[in-house]
Amino acid sequence: MHQTNVTKLFSRDIFRIVRFFLGINIYALGVVMTLQANIGYSPWYVFHHGIALNLGLTIGQAGILVSTSMVLIAVFMKEQVGIATLINMVLIGIFIDTYLFLNWIPLMQSFVPGVVMMISGLFILAIATFLYMGAGYGAGPRDSFMVVLTKKTGKPVGLCRSCLEGTVLFTGWLLGGYVGIGTVIAVFGIGVAVQVVFSVLRFDVKAVHQESCYETFQRLRGMLKQIPNE
Repeated sequence: MHQTNVTKLFSRDIFRIVRFFLGINIYALGVVMTLQANIGYSPWYVFHHGIALNLGLTIGQAGILVSTSMVLIAVFMKEQVGIATLINMVLIGIFIDTYLFLNWIPLMQSFVPGVVMMISGLFILAIATFLYMGAGYGAGPRDSFMVVLTKKTGKPVGLCRSCLEGTVLFTGWLLGGYVGIGTVIAVFGIGVAVQVVFSVLRFDVKAVHQESCYETFQRLRGMLKQIPNE
């Protein structure tokens, strides 16, 4: 009886955890596809690539460095972050480097296959976003940082996001990051991919509450208290 109660209490969270980890794993796969398209990186990965070149890091390690910095700034600005935010900032970079090391995704050698790979990667990213955001364990490092910018400047979130992405793209280009036609496709294509995937899957991102670390801890503690003592 006790085991049945425990299963009922935690089955939903187990599903959410599996969904989250599947999502970030697939997200890393999507990123690698856009990199291996070999026609120019998306704005954030132009930035990561530029940092990697100048600091002697892998692109995944550069991503971890950037994500950690953004999360620390968000926490310093008293923005709540979720467990997923903390896991996301480390594991996606590790997964990206692992996929690149394993070389499962071939490097495209011509333009048309590169475009196909880039667009496919963007749709994989959109599906991954649906999975990990739907888990509700917190926003990613960039989204948390975006919230801080929006609150501090009082400007619309779309404007803040555009300015931030333009800044990282320009900075990454100055640092030697790979800019090309794929960069343009990524800038305009990711929004389309997300819209199509979310519409097909009938996913309303606003309907999902993203828990902070404190909320997750309090909820799990409450669930544990409901487990009968042996």
